[in-house]
Amino acid sequence: MQKTVVNCFFNKHNEPMNKKNIFNPPTPVENHFLNLSKLDFCYDPDEKIPVIQVNNFPNLGQLTALRFLEWVQNNPEGVVSLPTGKTPEYFIRYAEHYLKYWEDKSTSAFLEEVGFDHSRKPRLENLQFVQIDEFFPISPTQHNSFFDYVMKYYINGFGISAERAQLIDATQIILPQGKTYNEIFPDDVVDLSLRFSQPNTTKGRLQKEAIERVDEFCTDYERRIRDKGGIGFFLGGIGPDGHIAFNVRGSDYFSTTRLTPTNFETQAAAAGDLGGIEVSQKRLVITIGLQTITHNPEATCLIFAAGEAKAKIVAGSVQEPANNTYPAGALHNMPNARFYITVGAAVFLDRRQAHEIERAAEVSEELVDQHLITLSMRSRTPIQDITEAQVAEKQVPAIALKRSSAELPEIKERIFQNLQAKLNRGLTPVEDDVFFHTAPHHDDIMLGYLAHIVHLVRTPRNEHHFAYMTSGFNAVTNEFVRDQILNALEHMGTEQFNRLKAESYYDADNVAGAQRDIYTYLDGVAHHSRTLRNNGSSRRLIRNLLILYPEYNLDTLTVIMNKLIEYLNTRYPGQKDDPVMQLLKGRIREWEADLVWGHYGTPIKNVHHLRLGFYKGDIFTEDPTMDRDVQPILEYMEKIRPTVVTLALDPEASGPDTHYKVMQAIAEAIRLYKERHPEAPLRVWGYRNVWFKFQPTDANIFVPVSLNSMAIMNETFKYCFQSQVDAPFPSHEFNGPFSGLAQAIQVQQHQDMKRVMGRDFWYENAHPRVRAAHGLVYLKEMELEEFYTRARELQKVTESQA
Repeated sequence: MQKTVVNCFFNKHNEPMNKKNIFNPPTPVENHFLNLSKLDFCYDPDEKIPVIQVNNFPNLGQLTALRFLEWVQNNPEGVVSLPTGKTPEYFIRYAEHYLKYWEDKSTSAFLEEVGFDHSRKPRLENLQFVQIDEFFPISPTQHNSFFDYVMKYYINGFGISAERAQLIDATQIILPQGKTYNEIFPDDVVDLSLRFSQPNTTKGRLQKEAIERVDEFCTDYERRIRDKGGIGFFLGGIGPDGHIAFNVRGSDYFSTTRLTPTNFETQAAAAGDLGGIEVSQKRLVITIGLQTITHNPEATCLIFAAGEAKAKIVAGSVQEPANNTYPAGALHNMPNARFYITVGAAVFLDRRQAHEIERAAEVSEELVDQHLITLSMRSRTPIQDITEAQVAEKQVPAIALKRSSAELPEIKERIFQNLQAKLNRGLTPVEDDVFFHTAPHHDDIMLGYLAHIVHLVRTPRNEHHFAYMTSGFNAVTNEFVRDQILNALEHMGTEQFNRLKAESYYDADNVAGAQRDIYTYLDGVAHHSRTLRNNGSSRRLIRNLLILYPEYNLDTLTVIMNKLIEYLNTRYPGQKDDPVMQLLKGRIREWEADLVWGHYGTPIKNVHHLRLGFYKGDIFTEDPTMDRDVQPILEYMEKIRPTVVTLALDPEASGPDTHYKVMQAIAEAIRLYKERHPEAPLRVWGYRNVWFKFQPTDANIFVPVSLNSMAIMNETFKYCFQSQVDAPFPSHEFNGPFSGLAQAIQVQQHQDMKRVMGRDFWYENAHPRVRAAHGLVYLKEMELEEFYTRARELQKVTESQA
């Protein structure tokens, strides 16, 4: 077994600068994955902490699981803190797999290859578990509490002793006068300024005393961890602001366990768990501190991250000198601290990128072009004005240019011509095509490329079908559903309702009535009439309720409507709904999508809602199956006979998110369709919206976006996606509706290309759409083999571990 000994901190004489800063060499497990990556453990002096890079999200789970079991072998009674959320999915799966099949021949052979002593199966029952953090206030019985997660996956799942676990259950704190949290904080708002004030009301004094008791709980929690000798094994994710545990950006490196507020980025990330941003903004957290994590100087501290969305915060945390802006900087002096990341999360670690270019057998034109385009954007120098000196100053572009077979002038001209060709493709009319526009969620298509669709639908020579693969019920809050039901109850008391009832308007098979729902709502948009809009929404909701509850009719429907209101009033935010409520929330999202394409005259029969079964609202989404998920897509393709299929394209194939799993199902449906119809013309367009962004070299169609197109997108989102207009589940990048974030991305992409191609190219262009552009949409058209390759890369890994 090859051994690697690394020190990130050397002086000019190649001597360790400080014994404290010496990182311990990689373990056998780490060596195995380092050898697979063919990258160094740490690139001094740029990287301040060792990094192990893997290809994809399942590999990341495999690495972390093996490293955990390796540590447990040597520390069977050690103190461990393990993460919650979606990132640990494959960590949990792999750990359970290896423990279950430890004696299996193939498993044992692999473990010995990795470096395990197979004679000692790790025993987890005697570990001492320390919970990392928890929302406050929250009941530990709620399925969206971290306490529940820990009990489900680590105490019951891994078999770690509950008696030896130190958990955060704030309901065990005895509050003043024996009251509950709901009694003391009836609106769930905890005002920490009471720590320093003298309240003059009974309520204020009770709240102040309750906060003091929680603070004492936190102090005792910290004391108990230190009495154990500190945490021995810490595994954590990294938040969009760089938070480790709930130590958000700006946290003190000497912080301990405490009750504390969070920031917008963290609240946005937690909104999905807690039932919306309005809830997460109220919640405080109890979290261990950065010094809690680093108290044991020999602790193994692992931070894992997947995908390009985490690349910038990973780069700052790894490459920037330790400062409070990057909480992970607290780990820079820990001998056993590491970052475990995927290829996508490593894209801004420049030395790694340079090393990969250096060792590559050959370097593609696309890769060279991308690094020079990046240099152009960062230096604000048009690509045709980039000099040899500018390239030489930056390591990655310099190495890319060195490995290229072309000279700089030729490369610059190639880049400019390629970008111009991509823009021309976005301007060229597309006709005589049948489009099968697909989306994981109901706003994905319009946020991704509505600016292109408004041109595609103008010609009657194209046919358009819009297909939504999931119900999207997780994005609808209880409050919104309750308001919709109340509006519908009001509508049922009108003469208009009675007249429509007499016409059998609400019958489930009345397709013309369903189409009239849309026209009524859109008439309300045109007339600026909230009454008409509510009228249209209420008609559709009543129609959906009759479909979902066939045992009721229009005379008895108010009974179930009132029961539903009672049901919603008893649910805590973020609680998993029963199947029928999931369907109702899903149909609300479907109604919103129907409204979008009603703007463009698309008949309701051309908007398809597949409701694939893998989407169930669980924290870990199931994988798609052939009969349940692929077959419905294939059946629609057989009916439609598309020539273009569009889909949300995951940039890295980075794991268990809905986008990736939908892409896998669509890829398999396309493959089966082409087997049946080998001569049928078919091409694939990949799009991205607010979650992932194309690099300019990834995309091959640039669509100019005018201010008019931006206004259309924002107005369409505002009036159609009523459940989302208040941004209950926002992106951490933007405090507002997704249409605002999509616009910001399109504007930035235009600014980038304006810098690369020169502003005169845009301002003085002969084409009016180019002159009018203030944004750009990027698309990628793929031949089927290229698409199959992208979809297959992670599928192999996922299936092998499943």
